[in-house]
Amino acid sequence: MQFNISHLMGVVCLAAAPAVMAQSTATTPAMPACPERNMQYWQAFPPGGESDLSARHQQMVLKKKCAAIETIVQYKAGAGGGLMWAQMNSLPGDGLNVVGINLPHIVFQPIEGQVQYKTADITPAFWFHYTPDVLIVPVSSPYKTFAEFIAAAKKEPGKMSLGGSGLNSANHAAHERLNAAFGVKSTYVPYKGTGDMALAVIGAQIDGAVTYTPFAIANRSKVRALAVAMEKRHPLMPDVPTFRELGVDWVDGAYRGIGVPKSTSPENRRKIADMWMAMNNDPEMKELAAKSGFELVNIGNAEMDAFMKDRIKLYIEGAQRLGLGKK
Repeated sequence: MQFNISHLMGVVCLAAAPAVMAQSTATTPAMPACPERNMQYWQAFPPGGESDLSARHQQMVLKKKCAAIETIVQYKAGAGGGLMWAQMNSLPGDGLNVVGINLPHIVFQPIEGQVQYKTADITPAFWFHYTPDVLIVPVSSPYKTFAEFIAAAKKEPGKMSLGGSGLNSANHAAHERLNAAFGVKSTYVPYKGTGDMALAVIGAQIDGAVTYTPFAIANRSKVRALAVAMEKRHPLMPDVPTFRELGVDWVDGAYRGIGVPKSTSPENRRKIADMWMAMNNDPEMKELAAKSGFELVNIGNAEMDAFMKDRIKLYIEGAQRLGLGKK
């Protein structure tokens, strides 16, 4: 698989819309410093998925805090995010260009070797949330419980098809983990992003999907969640058992954050991290995250090196178990 690292063209640009939610009566943390000009917020996945939803939340809150500027969300999708990440260092390092980045994607993909970037090429500025893995089926599916799903998968190995966002992504890793942990063989069907996968799973074109809690929560009337990778049951899905309840110690998912071009100065990196920290601490952001199934985290400059060292070690071990890079 080869990707053309050309000039960033053909993107969809959507300017920030005015905030439409009611202002919170709680004290709102002040923004440390607003950008002097409009920000370009690059997305590595198509519209409609969790990355896009979180960007729209941030766009809304940032508009409230920095009314004089716009946050322009732009899309450059392909290769499970790898197309944008291979090109991010060609963006201006002016502190006004930021790129949505994901873990474990930026570790798994270079190990597999079919993308045009290395993990070390990515410069994270801030990790803002985590979304737990969840197994879902269409609401029309005959499988009402996880036990019924597993029984059917064991009865006809290889027949069950499960969608997910991208190759060598968190969804892909979760799919392989599901097969190994429960002794089944299902087929992974990769899509460009959650938005593309949604049409297939809701329309019952595939048997189900290994995705994230926000999708399951937003589509509760259209899909049925069977198990979730959390320490405790999700408060918005109280009837869905955890994998731990089902006998497997599985608490995992995907981290989302902001990366910057390598040419971005340390000072601008700090400003960006401070900006995202202020947004994460905003009451409106906390409310939006809770309703959507996002678990907020605040990993900025002080914590970044230790966090990345630990996660890279964990994901390299996971990649070895999955056999990535051995083809």
